[in-house]
Amino acid sequence: MRRPHGSHIRGMDNNPSSPFFEGVFGRLFRTLRPAHHSDQALNALAAAMLAEFEETPTPEDEIDDEENQGVDAGFTYFGQFIDHDLTFDPASSLQKQNDPNGLIDYRTPKFDLDNLYGRGPDDQPYLYESDGIHFILGPGLTGNDKDPRARSLPRNTPSSGPRRAIIGDPRNDENVIVSQLQASMLRFHNKVADVMIEKNRDVTFTDIHQAVRWHYQYVVLHDFLPTIVGQDMVNSILPHLKSGHSIHQDKPKLTIYSFKKDPFIPIEFSVAAYRFGHSMIRPIYRLNETLTDRQTIFSGDGNRSLNGFREFPSNWAIDWDLFFDPGGAPTIGTNRIQKAYKIDTSLVNPLGDLVIAGIVPGPPHSLILRNLLRGRSFCLPSGQSVARYMGVPVIPDSKLKVGKATEGETEGNPTIVSLAGEFAGNAPLWYYILAEAQQQFKKNDTPIHLGLVGGRIVAEVFIGLMLGDPHSLLSQAPDWQPFEEFQKTVTVDGSEIKEFKIRDLLKAIL
Repeated sequence: MRRPHGSHIRGMDNNPSSPFFEGVFGRLFRTLRPAHHSDQALNALAAAMLAEFEETPTPEDEIDDEENQGVDAGFTYFGQFIDHDLTFDPASSLQKQNDPNGLIDYRTPKFDLDNLYGRGPDDQPYLYESDGIHFILGPGLTGNDKDPRARSLPRNTPSSGPRRAIIGDPRNDENVIVSQLQASMLRFHNKVADVMIEKNRDVTFTDIHQAVRWHYQYVVLHDFLPTIVGQDMVNSILPHLKSGHSIHQDKPKLTIYSFKKDPFIPIEFSVAAYRFGHSMIRPIYRLNETLTDRQTIFSGDGNRSLNGFREFPSNWAIDWDLFFDPGGAPTIGTNRIQKAYKIDTSLVNPLGDLVIAGIVPGPPHSLILRNLLRGRSFCLPSGQSVARYMGVPVIPDSKLKVGKATEGETEGNPTIVSLAGEFAGNAPLWYYILAEAQQQFKKNDTPIHLGLVGGRIVAEVFIGLMLGDPHSLLSQAPDWQPFEEFQKTVTVDGSEIKEFKIRDLLKAIL
């Protein structure tokens, strides 16, 4: 029997007497005054940000005006997966409202995949095969002919009620898409283990764990972040990526995120900036080409809904080529690459009633209102005050509109000030970050990523957390490259180069 020779799982390298356990959340802008908003104003803003229900979704032989041509739909859920890695709490991320004490359950903020590994094979052996190396996988899934070995998550078998996933973080079962992303990451670990064991029979679980984490961190740095904040923003913080010099020669430049001892999750990040992904959610998705219908993100019909925390139909195997462009994917048809919705000040209608999804037990039922109330409860500063603090031009009130970034609606969208006068120069930070990204809109096919305020908060926190983790890729081997057998050869400016993106990680398990 192959037994692990140790493992590095989150929390194992922390001293219980460390000040870390006094809290892992902090603030970026401690001197800025809170933005005060009345219930009436926040209710009006939440109502205006909720899109109308679409009785007839855009057909697949037409391009959806609300799609963001710069961001594939899979990034929405990879971003959710990252969120569950950085923070740990047994409750769904959509349940979070305004309880500051709820933050005490969070663990160390690292890109260490504890949502995958849990507490490791020694402490949670039921997640692993008897060798203490490979993960236990769930039953097979059908529907995607490209992946005949597709698997679901392992689940319990109660005498009644839903079958819950047996995984390191229960939140990674809160919808069908992130559930299958979790299953794919389990398979990626097993694939890396097989590759490494074939080369060295004495390889340890610690070695495999590090390799998987570094592949994951690599795609966060080289695929997810450039897509969400723009490559220029990433290069401004990690100039060595552009210059080609050593990270010790062209040192990282963090301007707003710093820590004295242990890295922390800023409230401005967790409660505002990193909630940009809520605006990217589509109301409907195609999982694979064999299914007749597309599936709704939330509904009361379990046979058509992507609601989570349950066993879903076995023919719902996801074709990731519909979520991450494999290269040259068509823009229309049932095999089209689905795009995320634009980062703007409009959220799809199903997010206005989370009761349908079985996620929240009581009011408020609107995810938008929950986000706005949570920002107020944590005394976040206004978006304008944060922009001034960062030295970024403040967006005039006349350009802070509410609604979809589409050619058909943008001109008629109301300004936030028209909803309530108290928003004048005083916009909620979460709303402001979405509106800031929306300023990039010119026409329907304009790619949109986070702007200077939102982009810098997200990018500096991500990069700062990696720099603060002594076991991370950036700290231990900033020039490390993914396994060659997992990389893809592409032609750029007439030259062939190797790259490794999220799509390549998912291809590795086929």
